[in-house]
Amino acid sequence: MLSDSQLARYHEDGFVIPDLRVPDEVLDDIKARHTRFVAAKPEYSDYCPALLDIEPGFRAYCNRPEILDMVEQVLGPDFALWNASFFAKPAHIGTTTPWHQDGEYWPIRPLATCTVWLAVDDSTRENGCLRVIRGSHKDRRLRPHLTNDGPGLALNRELEASEYDESEAVDIVLEHGRMSLHDVYLLHGSEANRSAQSRRGMTMRFMPTTSVFDRQVAAEQARSLSFDHSRRQVYLMRGRDLSGKNDFTEI
Repeated sequence: MLSDSQLARYHEDGFVIPDLRVPDEVLDDIKARHTRFVAAKPEYSDYCPALLDIEPGFRAYCNRPEILDMVEQVLGPDFALWNASFFAKPAHIGTTTPWHQDGEYWPIRPLATCTVWLAVDDSTRENGCLRVIRGSHKDRRLRPHLTNDGPGLALNRELEASEYDESEAVDIVLEHGRMSLHDVYLLHGSEANRSAQSRRGMTMRFMPTTSVFDRQVAAEQARSLSFDHSRRQVYLMRGRDLSGKNDFTEI
């Protein structure tokens, strides 16, 4: 569980690094599953935006009670899992994730989520750890983004340069098994991996059920994004659907 000070830090900074560490045997299982996944689907060797739709077996790692307990502290007792992604960043060739806000990509209305970012490998400055701008979530607005379809990028939408100051960035360095939690409006990105060490990170995306996963918005967003969220499976994890409008997939 998050301590009171850690929970306060999440709301103040837009992110927090809990004390929790996933056991090595669980990480070994994730690594083995990911290796098999990439062998079967080599097009996802660097980035997979919709992991659960392609390989539902990864959902088991999102069901761990100790992770769900922390998400409940942030979002409240009624929440759903709507996606998981894998940012693998292979050694020497891992792509850059441009500066962005998650909400630019997500069809959740109103925007409200908590992302759990699990370090499957050590995540360091050398291999492209997550970088964030502390407190940048506070105004609760989406800032202007531009489309960049250039090579070497995991995502194709990036913040306008005038919207952030990279000198304020904080590196989230994590040992394997550790994780961070961050807010949907937080400004963040990561550098390319030019090191000899892979930097696999698995994200778990949760939303409160006061929000709606809007598939029409997702279909409209797909026209400018490199992927389509409109067919995502959404799972009620705890509580009930307070909006009354979500279509959940049975677990």
